[in-house]
Amino acid sequence: MKGFLSLLLFPLLSFGLTEGQVVDAESEVNVDEVSVTIGTGGVTGVYYPLGGSISRLVNRDADRTGIRCSVEATDGSVFNVNAVKEGELDFGVAQSDVQYEAFFGRGEFEEVGPFTKLRSLFSIHSEPFTIVARRDSGIQTLEDLKGKRVNIGNSASGQRAMMQFLMEHMGWTEADFFSATGLSPIEQVKALAENEVDAIIFTVGHPGGSIQEAIDLVDAVIIPVKGDVIDAIIEEYPFYTKATIPGGLYKGNEEPVPTFGVRATMITTAAEKDRVVRELVRAVFENFDTFRRLHPAFSEIKREDMVKEGLSAPLHPAARAYYIEKGLIQP
Repeated sequence: MKGFLSLLLFPLLSFGLTEGQVVDAESEVNVDEVSVTIGTGGVTGVYYPLGGSISRLVNRDADRTGIRCSVEATDGSVFNVNAVKEGELDFGVAQSDVQYEAFFGRGEFEEVGPFTKLRSLFSIHSEPFTIVARRDSGIQTLEDLKGKRVNIGNSASGQRAMMQFLMEHMGWTEADFFSATGLSPIEQVKALAENEVDAIIFTVGHPGGSIQEAIDLVDAVIIPVKGDVIDAIIEEYPFYTKATIPGGLYKGNEEPVPTFGVRATMITTAAEKDRVVRELVRAVFENFDTFRRLHPAFSEIKREDMVKEGLSAPLHPAARAYYIEKGLIQP
């Protein structure tokens, strides 16, 4: 299917530009129509509506720019990085920790090595690491996961990458759980409701549709993720930050829950054409108030944070040029 998709994507023309040049989006230039695709995540998560929001903003000006944008539901961050690398997607959403590991060739990407042509565009919302457990499982802390039936996420997801990173720092392996499954977000909600697992993992902006569905289906509680190991992770790795899941977002979970988290980021490659990158960035930043209203998870984001937080890979030169022009970063 991916190969077929790549055949559908029209090649982007260079228009005689050299590396680093940017076409003024407001100038009258005759351009050919091009199609680009954003890789997102599961349809019940936040990445899918995020990609849809950006796509709609880009498409508002399609008659002028010739750029038409669509989204694809995917398995998540790791899949998106790999698909962008292979040219099967033009852009993708990825957790900041996955972006870091891909660029430097660590963790999930150690065997394939550094993806040095990975480029960042901006970060978006905070994504707290979230554990949802059946209340009757007896799980009340992070340490209580040992010996339980835990879904650690599908292999192409950012949640799986983050869980494995946490397990390494906790000194755990999959053998420490009664069972460790690799279900997708939709599958894991069903498994929790049918008492096939005790706890499921999310790395997601809140409120999240999958978490709401899980808590609606079964009496479940959000588990705090804190302690010396978490403090040490935050101290050592700048793409992780302390986070709090607000109380009252979900039935039966009225108190705020401490945890840690990453940020969602938009990625592409160094090969992506400048005018396409500029138009995608411009569509978000020049419609910023509209963008923030498109999902509750976006309501607290700030322009100045989007251009610096969670960006482990270098900025694409067209994005950097736009931010300098708008005074968001220094030359």
